[in-house]
Amino acid sequence: MSKNIYRTAQGLLIDIDNLKLANESTTAIGNMKVNARGDDIAPDGQIVKTRQEKMKDHYRQIDTVVRYNPNKKR
Repeated sequence: MSKNIYRTAQGLLIDIDNLKLANESTTAIGNMKVNARGDDIAPDGQIVKTRQEKMKDHYRQIDTVVRYNPNKKR
């Protein structure tokens, strides 16, 4: 049984994990042009860049930054 099951005021049970999985391809509300998973989407609804690709690019950019440490002994 899932950990994220809640009872509403009317007594209905809602499984949050199943609700997230059922709606992960719907377009998120706002101006970011992403779906609920975080994938970039085109105006016609096709996925342009997945969230895994976005995270990989983000951390690749962080690794390439040269950090200056004035206390480092050479």
